[in-house]
Amino acid sequence: MSQVALSRPAAAGSLSFRVLLAASLCHFLNDSMQSLFTASYPVFKSGFDLTFTQIGILTLVYQLSASILQPLVGLFTDARPQPYSLPVGMGFSMAGLITLAFAPSYGLLLLGGALLGVGSSIFHPETSRLARLASGGAHGLAQSIFQVGGNVGSALGPLLVAFVVLPLGRGSLAWFALAALVGMAVLTGLGRWYSRNGHARPRKKGAGRESALSRRQVGKAIAVLLLLLLSKYFYLASINTFYVFYLMEHFALPARDAQLCLFAFLGAVAAGTLAGGPIGDRIGRRKVIWGSILGVLPFTLALPHVGLTATIALSLVIGLVLASAFSAVVVYAQSLLPHRIGMVSGLFFGFAFGLGGLGAALLGALADATSVETVYQVCAFLPALGILAWLLPDTEGRARATA
Repeated sequence: MSQVALSRPAAAGSLSFRVLLAASLCHFLNDSMQSLFTASYPVFKSGFDLTFTQIGILTLVYQLSASILQPLVGLFTDARPQPYSLPVGMGFSMAGLITLAFAPSYGLLLLGGALLGVGSSIFHPETSRLARLASGGAHGLAQSIFQVGGNVGSALGPLLVAFVVLPLGRGSLAWFALAALVGMAVLTGLGRWYSRNGHARPRKKGAGRESALSRRQVGKAIAVLLLLLLSKYFYLASINTFYVFYLMEHFALPARDAQLCLFAFLGAVAAGTLAGGPIGDRIGRRKVIWGSILGVLPFTLALPHVGLTATIALSLVIGLVLASAFSAVVVYAQSLLPHRIGMVSGLFFGFAFGLGGLGAALLGALADATSVETVYQVCAFLPALGILAWLLPDTEGRARATA
C-alpha cells in the first residue's frame, strides 16, 4: 500500500476501501506483535519460573498502560488531530517486542509489556477515527474491516509461537519487530491521506449531530455499555491468558497443539468481529449487542464440563458470537457522542484493554489459589450480564421515527 495511493483525495462522504484496508493491515501488524506477547506466556513461565499471578500481572501492566492512556490520547486528538502520530505508536510496539526478546529479568518483561501498551494507546483512537471518516456512512462495516485486521493479527500470534518461538527460543521474537517497520511506512501514508483530505481538522461545534438523547440518557447508556464490556473482556481474558494452560493441564495436550487451539479460537473471534459490524448496520446494533453477549451463556456454562473435542467446538462458538459485539458497541457509543469520536474510541478500546488486564491478574490469583479449571467454572456466568442490554435506548428506532 503505497503512500502515493493513499494520498489520493476521496470524495466527500464516500466509502474508501483503500484506506480501510490499509488501516486494517496496520491493525493486523500491531495486534500480531501484541499477540506474540500473550501467546509467549508459556515461554516466559518456564524461562523465568513464573507463577500464574505473575503471568496475570504481565497482562495487567501491558493492558493498563494502554487503557489509561487511550482515552487521554483520544481526547487530545479530538481537539488537536495528530495524523502523523500513528507511526510513532508502531515504533513503541517495536521497542516493546525487542525488549521482550532480550529481557534478562521479570522486571524488563514488565517494561516490554508496558511499551506494547503505550504503542496501542497511540494507535487505536486515531486509527479508529480514521476508519469512521473513511466509512462513507457504513460505520459498522468500516469498524469491522478495521477491527478484523487486529483480530486476525491476534489469531496469528499463537501460530507464530508454535512454529517459530517455541523451537527457536525467546530471542526469535526480535525478528517480528521487522513487521513494525512495514506498519510505520503504511501508517505514514495513512497520515498523509488523513491530512490531505481535510479529515485531520477538528470539527466545528454543533456540526453533524447524531444523538437526540439527553446528557443523562447518554451517561446511562455509556455506563451500560462499559458493564457489558466487563463481562465480555473478563471472559476473553480467561481464554487469551489461560486457555493454553487449561488444555495442557486438564487434557494433557502438548504445548504446540494447545497453541493451535488458541489460534483456532482467535480465528473465530476474527470472523465474529467481521460479521458483527455489517449485521449491526442491517438489523440494529442494540440487537447485536444483546444477542452476542447473552447469547453465549449456554455455551460458557457447558464448557467446563465437557471433553476435549467439545471444549474446542464450544470455544469456537463462544469466540464467534461474543466477538460480534465490539464493532456494534463502538459504533453505538460513537453515535452517542458524535463530537468526541477520538475520546469515545480511546475510552472503549482502553476500557477493553484495562478490563482484560484486570481480569487476567484476578483470574491468575484465582488459578494459583485453586486451579485453572475453577477459572472457567467462575467465568461461565459472566455473559449473564448481557441482560443489561435491554436498558440501552433504541437510538436507531428513534432516528427512523424522526425521519
